[in-house]
Amino acid sequence: MIIPKNLKIGDKIGIISTARKITLEELNPAIKVLEIWGLKVVLGKNLFLSDNQFSGTIQQRSADLQNMIDDSSVQAILCARGGYGTVQIIDNIDFSTLKNNPKWIVGYSDVTVLHSHLNRLGFASLHATMPINFEGNTKESLSSLKKSLFGHEESITCKAQPFNKFGKVEAEVVGGNLSILYSLLGSNSDINTDEKILFIEDLDEYLYHIDRMIMNLKRNGKFTKLKGLIVGGMSDMNDNVIPFGKTTEEIILEHTREYDFPICFGFPAGHLEDNRCIRLGLKSVLEINENGVSLSQE
Repeated sequence: MIIPKNLKIGDKIGIISTARKITLEELNPAIKVLEIWGLKVVLGKNLFLSDNQFSGTIQQRSADLQNMIDDSSVQAILCARGGYGTVQIIDNIDFSTLKNNPKWIVGYSDVTVLHSHLNRLGFASLHATMPINFEGNTKESLSSLKKSLFGHEESITCKAQPFNKFGKVEAEVVGGNLSILYSLLGSNSDINTDEKILFIEDLDEYLYHIDRMIMNLKRNGKFTKLKGLIVGGMSDMNDNVIPFGKTTEEIILEHTREYDFPICFGFPAGHLEDNRCIRLGLKSVLEINENGVSLSQE
């Protein structure tokens, strides 16, 4: 796995949008925070363009990401927001220059397309909050991103949950948004979970669809050689008039009961105010016991 260098004061961090559009007004709070951290912010040429709901056309969004990847003076790339659209540009991007000049690519939600694709290519990336969310994030969430960018070690901990399955494993962490991972199955961006720890989270989904997605991951062999499962925020779940009859936790446990890997729920990452940064692609130690959960990364 190719791991980007840690940032230092004075480094440049690029901001682009691979999906929905954003305004400078929405971005300003995050720019101020990044500058306080000592980083120089570089904005994508097409960042504030508009093509219906998107931040520019497919070609314009592709160009912004490609330019940031190819610009050797930019040490990290922060996706401004999610929504939908990253999958539209992923096959247009040439990631080859990252081999000689690896850099952190940061985001979550729809940016899971990038995370999964980069992991298949052998690049580590950061699953973390994005500028659109900075104002609403907890101090711990922003601190987690800053520490990850600058290379300060931090263990993420959370309270024990009644549905947790205990265990301790060491492996690379992969994953992201469950709906996106589900949508990538069978493509060249499909996640490889063999001998890894899988992280999943989601927002505003129906319980029956959670069941469908977990079943599809299972049928595609994503749990067969899995070493551990981290379930982050499963926020604002919906049900039908006739109840599905199971919670998100019960759905996941039902479809993974034949496996012996440890599982934790309620991990502070995803569509949450307290969205901690996970270094995807790095060897990590996940420990789940009666006292709680800890994820320690290199």
